[in-house]
Amino acid sequence: MKKLLVCTGGGDCPGLNAVIRGIFKTAKKTKEWEVYGSIEAFNGVMAEPTQIIKLTKAKVGGIHVKGGTILKTTNRGNPLQFPVQDENGNIIFEDRTDVLAKKIKELGFDAVINIGGDGSQKISKALFDLGVPIIGVPKTIDNDLSATDTTFGFQTAVQIASDSFDKLVTTAESHHRVMIMEVMGRDAGWIALHTAIAGGAEICLIPEIPYDIKKVKEKIDSRYEKGRGFVNIVIAEGAKAKGGNVVGSERETVSEHLRLGGVAYQLSYELKAAGCKPEIRETVLGHIQRGGTPVSYDRVLATMFGVKAFELVQNEQFGQMVSFKNNDYCSVSLEEAVKDYNVVNPESFLVKGAKAMGMSFGD
Repeated sequence: MKKLLVCTGGGDCPGLNAVIRGIFKTAKKTKEWEVYGSIEAFNGVMAEPTQIIKLTKAKVGGIHVKGGTILKTTNRGNPLQFPVQDENGNIIFEDRTDVLAKKIKELGFDAVINIGGDGSQKISKALFDLGVPIIGVPKTIDNDLSATDTTFGFQTAVQIASDSFDKLVTTAESHHRVMIMEVMGRDAGWIALHTAIAGGAEICLIPEIPYDIKKVKEKIDSRYEKGRGFVNIVIAEGAKAKGGNVVGSERETVSEHLRLGGVAYQLSYELKAAGCKPEIRETVLGHIQRGGTPVSYDRVLATMFGVKAFELVQNEQFGQMVSFKNNDYCSVSLEEAVKDYNVVNPESFLVKGAKAMGMSFGD
């Protein structure tokens, strides 16, 4: 029997379990492959002893409707920038992909499917360059991979955010308040933009369009007459004022990423300082957007990604990432997959259409 290793890395995402199930069921039908899962991305391979489980019908049965991943995940321990302690006790980052590639080979795996976003697929590319027979599957709620038209998890995140936004609209109207809702997205404003359009927000602030606080206040003021009115704002966690910086906490010692969050409160402070009179309330959705049952669209997309990934394994088309383009399931090279970051184009029809409806981006 041939051995296939499956990994889920980076942030958790609705639909991950559906991919795992799609891979397992397709592989099982061939009667030639055994499927294994590495716990917490490649950390399970690197651990001593290894933390790798054999997937069975019982383990994957019905998991497509569940959020998260049965293999667990992590955004720590990136083999390209693996945290180690130097002789002075300081944390430094080293490239350990050669060690990882060697161990995968020693464990006897004939193929690897790595499910993850931009960072995870960069790991896939590095491993492939070292001779590892690997396939990538795109995963991110941020929809920030340019080599695929969409990624599973995005629609679920937008639905969760839209449902939350709808609830804020009614309380904003009841109290004549300004409601600020912060959503995820890091450097890409897709979740914020789609949520704002779906919910009918008056203001949408995204990383791609730095905002002028005076313009934001002008839009708010235009909504109030004789002290009555209401405004709903959607802001992406990576949004920032013109000439300003993103809001986040210090980098953790085991991660190369800045932990974003809190821009809703920063915007509230800026508006009050600019003389905004109405009451302002802030809501940060945070990891609510990552959890729960994936919507049906994401279940279908994720399942077919799993099926397509195993098809590539069978055909030995390694060094590829599954993609969804022009309403069809295909693949692109890992090199192409990580080449460009998918951000919102300020000149796109989606942005222009939102502006035509009266939405302000603070520009």
